[in-house]
Amino acid sequence: MSDAPVIPQPEPQYETAEQQAETATFGMWVFLATEILFFGGMLLAYTWLRTTYPEGVAEAGRHTKIVIGSVNTLVLLTSSLTMAWAVHAAEHGRRKALTRLLVVTALLGLLFLGLKGYEYHKEWTEHLVPGLNFHEDSVHSQTIELFYFLYFLLTGIHGIHVTIGIGLIAVMAVRARHGAFSSRHYTPVEVTGLYWHFVDIVWIFLYPLIYLVGRSGP
Repeated sequence: MSDAPVIPQPEPQYETAEQQAETATFGMWVFLATEILFFGGMLLAYTWLRTTYPEGVAEAGRHTKIVIGSVNTLVLLTSSLTMAWAVHAAEHGRRKALTRLLVVTALLGLLFLGLKGYEYHKEWTEHLVPGLNFHEDSVHSQTIELFYFLYFLLTGIHGIHVTIGIGLIAVMAVRARHGAFSSRHYTPVEVTGLYWHFVDIVWIFLYPLIYLVGRSGP
């Protein structure tokens, strides 16, 4: 395998490789802006539920698996760190480090999904899945069911984004392994990093809304 640096060649519609890189980065930011609006609608629904039925939401929050949620938060934060290191390695043309850091990031993403799957299994056995397997004797049962509907909607869509991110990172790792990037050409890694950090930031917002609500009061 050649260690010769990759010289970026722009696509025909771009005058320079720098222009192509700027366009790709700008495009990712625009995409992430639309994603913020997408998640914002669901978070608005959650805010309405919490302000309208605070006691029911607090009781629902106490059913969530805070240990698993906290461990998963740590896993995602760690993956953000390794992704940032991967971009730094790409920037400095450290191909082996880039490949390894991308693989570690993808494995941490898989660990997150595995823990989330186990959490879903626990919630199924506790009859907390609206529409399929839900039973709650509380006077706030309808609010709890609505809370878990939003919970599965938000975490499920977030999980799909994590899955897509793992796929993108795996592709970047394979390309890095084959020397596709250099210190002069690493925009795909940088753009993938932006996406992964966005996925992590969304979880940072979801974690307190899901796992910490209702745990500070009586």
